[in-house]
Amino acid sequence: MKPPALPPRSAWLPLLERALAEDLATGDVTSNAIFGPDDCGEAAIVARRPLVACGLAVAEAVFAALDPRVAVERSWNEGEAREGGGALLRVRGPMRAILAGERTALNFLSRLCGVATHTRRYVQAVAGTGCHIVDTRKTLPGWRVLDKYATAVGGAESHRMGLYDAILVKDNHIAAAGGVARAVRAVRANAPPHLRLQVEVESAAQAEEALAAGAEWLLLDNRSVDELRDLAKRFRERALLEASGGVTLETVRAVAETGVHRVSIGALTQAAPGADVALDFVRSAV
Repeated sequence: MKPPALPPRSAWLPLLERALAEDLATGDVTSNAIFGPDDCGEAAIVARRPLVACGLAVAEAVFAALDPRVAVERSWNEGEAREGGGALLRVRGPMRAILAGERTALNFLSRLCGVATHTRRYVQAVAGTGCHIVDTRKTLPGWRVLDKYATAVGGAESHRMGLYDAILVKDNHIAAAGGVARAVRAVRANAPPHLRLQVEVESAAQAEEALAAGAEWLLLDNRSVDELRDLAKRFRERALLEASGGVTLETVRAVAETGVHRVSIGALTQAAPGADVALDFVRSAV
């Protein structure tokens, strides 16, 4: 599977720069006391457990920001999954820069590989059903672009980037507007017409009301497998159906097999464990 394009550097480089600034401040006093500016070495960033490689270019950018003399060589491809672990990257250059960037590079890799690996498990769990796994906006504050990049590397689709690029009429909109039809009609009258319109519904009656008012996608939130199956049988050919709410690795296939088109899962980013990665020196200046 070909990985998606990494978002533009302008979308994530400020986050990287802030991470370096909070870790280094006035400098790495330990490494600067032990090594001179021209002492060089070689290290490997290793995966201690099976994972999906994600964020290799971000890790490379960490070291490049500290010292352009640092050379980074990839041992894995972005999006590649391996069972046996091993070196992800090999880093050669000034010891001070390698050690100063170690934790920041590992933090980015741990998060991004962790999200991609967790997502890949969900995608594999529904293989053959025709159902797609979709991420959500439940991302780390400030990490939205990278978190969603990692879910894409794992094989998921993006629900929406933010509140601006798709319309989702949720239960609170419906309650405040006074009903499904009133909320959907207001959207049709006032929102940009090119944006996708999705409506959260809790019953077949609400689904009928939403479709009659002009909805195209239905969000079936916190419905049981039996409810999803019944709703899919009735509405699958009339609208795109997306299930959500409390879906786990243990339940996702049963949800996918109900006939819904998509399953959106906040746990892709909210509950992804960090990948176990580390930096080990293989050759030093001393």
